[in-house]
Amino acid sequence: MEQIYGMLGISPEVEAFGEKVLKDLKERFEAIDVVAEYNQAKVLAAMQKHRVSAECFAGSTGYGYNDQGREVLEEVYAAAFHTEAALVRPQITCGTHALAIALSANLLPGDELLSPVGRPYDTLEEVIGLRESPCSLAEFGVSYREVDLLEDGSFDYENIRKAINEKTKLVTIQRSKGYKMRPTLSVERIGELIAFVKSVKPDVICMVDNCYGEFVETREPSDVGADMVVGSLIKNAGGGLAPIGGYICGKKACIDRCAYRLTAPGLGQEVGASLDVMRSFYQGFFLAPTVAAGALKGAIFAANIYEKLGFKVIPNSTESRHDIIQAVELGTPERLIAFCEGIQAAAPVDSYVRPEPYAMPGYNCDVIMAAGAFVQGSSIELSADGPLRAPYSVYFQGGLTWYHAKVGILKSLQRMYEQGLVELKEV
Repeated sequence: MEQIYGMLGISPEVEAFGEKVLKDLKERFEAIDVVAEYNQAKVLAAMQKHRVSAECFAGSTGYGYNDQGREVLEEVYAAAFHTEAALVRPQITCGTHALAIALSANLLPGDELLSPVGRPYDTLEEVIGLRESPCSLAEFGVSYREVDLLEDGSFDYENIRKAINEKTKLVTIQRSKGYKMRPTLSVERIGELIAFVKSVKPDVICMVDNCYGEFVETREPSDVGADMVVGSLIKNAGGGLAPIGGYICGKKACIDRCAYRLTAPGLGQEVGASLDVMRSFYQGFFLAPTVAAGALKGAIFAANIYEKLGFKVIPNSTESRHDIIQAVELGTPERLIAFCEGIQAAAPVDSYVRPEPYAMPGYNCDVIMAAGAFVQGSSIELSADGPLRAPYSVYFQGGLTWYHAKVGILKSLQRMYEQGLVELKEV
């Protein structure tokens, strides 16, 4: 292994440090495999129940009427997520788009949106209207409130109760941390929050941004009361094979409105050609539990590596996991850039490219992103990114296989080690 890793530019010192850390992770990895086995069976059962056949892989064009593969796939998603209905489409361009559809479809002028878990991810700020943008919810007369988490990461139930009023129509719950150093929410905690919200106002729609969380646990937020769960197919649910797309699963009344917003009133789910992506959608969803498990192992390995080097990591090296993202507080822009350079250098695609901070659309500061992916922007593949602002935290995720995730983490450490930005300590 030392020889083959040497061919990838990983020094014996870094490789040995990684192996020492890895020795203590056997039980954690075995537990991840148990969850993956359960979820694999769940997806398989959903596919068998709805009689997936080779005919489902045929694409459609034009209006997409009578697209058997599209209709069966949405039944499979609804069965796997235990919901009444699902919308799974290549016309949904990304996770932010899926969330924007779900929000704009189910909020009307005069309604209010509440986030009881603090400020949502940066790209939703313009969707909501926190940063001015044409076609935002604010422009259409939807107001917004938020309640921050308490310092220990728990829910501020007292102020959540106060924030819910006669205008509160929809509550959005972001499962993952976004660009914040806060805990990811477990399915259990999400269920507790939903139960509390509905005890205050039973008719409130509870939507969960499920990005990066699919198949990390044996349950999904839809199992604990969420009216809608939303995600991207170029993250966990697409298994690394989906070339585009997003999903919204939930109550039929909510999904019907989402379909009308995606296409047009009166058309809804009846239209939308699947072109030639159906096979990759089905096969990606089938592989998703295993792919998510590999990414989760990579996240745990990264946490243990960088915690032992003295960095603050969220989650820490021993905490339970509820998404595939590993945050590492690196403290300086130089370390953040070097980390991302290492991830890029470990990629199968564009490994020779050097990532640089850039003013990307949807963000309020320069962001550096490393992702040498087969699918552009596919963060279930090996990737890392972070905003160029204090405390200069990097957010690492993905790896279509655990072994690739391992190489990426070692390359990130190698790049910082070479630049004198970190010292290897005894483990």
